Amino acid sequence: MIGRLHEVVVDCHDPARLARFWQQVLGGRLEPHGLVWTGLRLPQPGGGYLGFQRVPEAKTVKNRLHLDVEVDDLEAAAVVCVGLGARLIGEPQVDELGTFIVLADPEGNEFCLVKVSAAGAGS
Repeated sequence: MIGRLHEVVVDCHDPARLARFWQQVLGGRLEPHGLVWTGLRLPQPGGGYLGFQRVPEAKTVKNRLHLDVEVDDLEAAAVVCVGLGARLIGEPQVDELGTFIVLADPEGNEFCLVKVSAAGAGS
């Protein structure tokens, strides 16, 4: 092992706004650090940290990394996320691990809402 994951950082135009969106989706505590950086300390056991960093360029292509957010009710969670500023990208998809739907956050970063199946729960 070389090291431990410290945080996941999202490049964006408005760190405070995007961090507030993700706080409403995931919960947690905002940790603002000026105009160029806002952190989100996640509440799950073991925590975790998302950083939102201001960059000048806009997102132009599909993410090579995305977040999967596990939910109990896929359709209800999608409605809430859209109400918070997300955009639906596709219809729900089903595979051996469960059901998921792809959305984009307010700055266009793709993420999935996931309802894990009983078979996928052990993965």
